[in-house]
Amino acid sequence: PFNPSTNISYSIPVSSFVTLKVFDITGKAIVTLVNEYKQNGSYQVTFNGINLSSGVYYFRLKSGEWNQVRKMLLIK
Repeated sequence: PFNPSTNISYSIPVSSFVTLKVFDITGKAIVTLVNEYKQNGSYQVTFNGINLSSGVYYFRLKSGEWNQVRKMLLIK
């Protein structure tokens, strides 16, 4: 759970194009946090949900052929 912002940390094992998007419970994209080519390594990005209502949100991290989805809970 977070209020109103949280840090999302991720690691890229191989240099590739990376996309990190946040979605609401209906699957609608809320914001794109990362959309660029990244060198291999560890990164951190801040998601600020100050203008969003409380609830469940998801973020999807895509790097090359790799894809991961995680759930976040915003509590105000």
